Amino acid sequence: MRRPGEPTQLTDRRRAQALAVCIAAAFLTLLDVSIVTVALPSMERHLSMSSEQATWSVAGYTLTFGLALIPSGRVGDEFGRRRVFVIGMVFFTVTGVFCAFAPDATWLVAARLARGISAGLIAPQVVGMLHQMYPPRARGRAFGYYGAAVSLSTAIGPLWGGAILQRFAAADGWRWVFLLFIPFDLAVVPLALRLLPKSRRSERAGSLDLVGALVLGLGVASVMLPLLQTGAWADRRWWLTPVGCLLLAAFVGWERSVVRRAGRPLVDMNLFRERTYWVAVIVAGALYGGFTGIFIVLAQFLQQGMHYSPFKASLCTVLFTVGSAVCGIVGGRLVHRAGRLLVILGTALTAIGLGVTAFVAGGARPGDNMVALMAVPLLVAGCGAGLVIAANQTLALHLVPRREGSTAAGVYQTGMKIGTSLGTALAGSFYFSQLLNTHGDFFSAARTGLLCAAGLAAVAFVVALPGLTLRRRPEPAAEPAA
Repeated sequence: MRRPGEPTQLTDRRRAQALAVCIAAAFLTLLDVSIVTVALPSMERHLSMSSEQATWSVAGYTLTFGLALIPSGRVGDEFGRRRVFVIGMVFFTVTGVFCAFAPDATWLVAARLARGISAGLIAPQVVGMLHQMYPPRARGRAFGYYGAAVSLSTAIGPLWGGAILQRFAAADGWRWVFLLFIPFDLAVVPLALRLLPKSRRSERAGSLDLVGALVLGLGVASVMLPLLQTGAWADRRWWLTPVGCLLLAAFVGWERSVVRRAGRPLVDMNLFRERTYWVAVIVAGALYGGFTGIFIVLAQFLQQGMHYSPFKASLCTVLFTVGSAVCGIVGGRLVHRAGRLLVILGTALTAIGLGVTAFVAGGARPGDNMVALMAVPLLVAGCGAGLVIAANQTLALHLVPRREGSTAAGVYQTGMKIGTSLGTALAGSFYFSQLLNTHGDFFSAARTGLLCAAGLAAVAFVVALPGLTLRRRPEPAAEPAA
C-alpha cells in the first residue's frame, strides 16, 4: 500500500496531463494580479471609485493571496491537496462572477479580497502536487514549466487586458476582463477531479493550529500593509512593520511550543535548518521584488511620459516575457547539472539587464522608440529571471519531504509575495518622488525607479553568491514516510 507522502504512481501521459492542469490554474490565479491593473481606469470611471478603493481592488487581492498561502498549504498537506485545490478553483470561479457583476466599488473590493483568498488556497497545492508527482531529478523540468507560466502571467496580463478593453470599449468594458476567463476557470475543475492524483488524508493529520494561523496572519498583514498603501512614503503606517516583526517572532516561539507539546505546527521550523531552503526564500523575495517593480514604473513612464497607449506600453515588456518563459524551461532542465550556479548567473543577468534598462530610459528623449531601445536589456533581464524562477524553487524544495510539500511551498510563496509588495512599493515610491523633485522629468524618474528594481535583483545575487560553498549538484533526497 502506498504511504502518504510517497510519490503517486502515474503514467507519463497522466503525469503530463496533471501538470497541464496545475500550470493552467497557476497561470489563471497569477494572471489576475497583472491583468486587472490595466482595467483600473475603466473600473474607476464606471464605479466612481475613490483612489483608496482603486488601490485596494488591486492590492487587496495580493494581500489576501499572501495571507492564505501558509495556512492553506498546511490544510492541503493534512487533508488532501486535490480536495483543497478543487475547493479553491470553485471559489475562484464564483468570486470572478461576483467581480464581473459588481454593482459598486465596495462590492468589487470585497469580491477582490475574497478572490485573493481563493487564489491562496490554490497556489500551494499546485507546487505541492508537482513536488508529490515527480521524483527529485525530474522536478526541475516540471518547475521549469511552472516558472514559464509565472513569467507569462506577469507580463502578458497587461497585453490581454489592453486587447480586451480595446475590443469592448464601452464604459463597463472592464467587466469582460473577468467574464472572459470564467469558462477557463470552470474547465479546470472537472479536469482536476479526473486527472490530479487522488488525495489521501495524512495518517498524522490533526487539528489546524488556529492560534498559529492567526498570529502568522496578523504578522504578515502588518508587514505588507504599509507596502501596499498609497500616498506619500513618509505618511504610510510604518509603525506596523516592527509590530509585524514582533508577531512573526511570536509565531516562531508558538510553533516551537506546539512541537514540544507533541502537536502539529502550522509550519515545521525544521525547514529552516536547511540552508538551501531559507537562502532560496530570500532570493525569491528579492528577485520578485526586482522584476515586478519594473512594471509599475514602465507603465507610468510609457503611458504618461511617452504618451503610449496601454497596449503599446505593454509591448515593451514582451521580450522580457519571452526570455523569462524560455529560460524558465531551460533552467528547469539544467538545475541538476548546474545547481546554485544557475541561480547566481540568473540573478546577475537580471540585475545587469534592469540596470541597463534604467540608463536607457533615463537617457531617452520624447519621440524615441522605447520598444526598440529597451528590447535587448529587458530580454537579458527576462532570461536571467527565467533561469532563477525554476532553478531556485527546485533547489528550495529539493530536501523537503513530500508530506510537507504544500506547507513549504506556502512559506516560499509568502516570501515571494512580500518581496513583490516591497519591490512595487519601493520602485513606485522612488519613481514618483523623483518625478515630484524634478518637476515632471519622466526620464529621470524612470531611471530612478528602475535602478531601485535593479538594486533588489542585485540583493538576490549577493544572497545567492554564498551558495557556491554548497554542493552544486543536488542528489536525490530520501523521502521519509508521512
